[in-house]
Amino acid sequence: QVQLVESGGGLVQAGESLRLSCAASGRTFSSRAMGWFRQAPGKEREFVSFITWNGISTYYADSVKGRFTISRDNAKNTMYLRMNNVKPEDTAVYYCAQYRSLYTSTNYYQPQQYDYWGQGTQVTVSS
Repeated sequence: QVQLVESGGGLVQAGESLRLSCAASGRTFSSRAMGWFRQAPGKEREFVSFITWNGISTYYADSVKGRFTISRDNAKNTMYLRMNNVKPEDTAVYYCAQYRSLYTSTNYYQPQQYDYWGQGTQVTVSS
């Protein structure tokens, strides 16, 4: 069984930075790709970023590219999302999730490709 716990959310002003963490329990973290998603009120859950099991490859939604950085520390069973120059439109609940397959495919942006999810952490950006 895998448990994912996000932390680091909060209230920040536009232009500031924030770092989210995702702590994982279980033995699969270091062998699985991981992703970050977010969901704003009244909107569907959307893809934010993806990282392969070894951290070599990363992908980002166009809306966060150049501002957000995903990383992971397999020794600590933890994934991170560094959010720089945040904008009011980044306001959402942020979720980390474990990719279902052992092999990365082009479907990494689809929520249904993930089998374990955290409870989410709220990020609110004021203008």
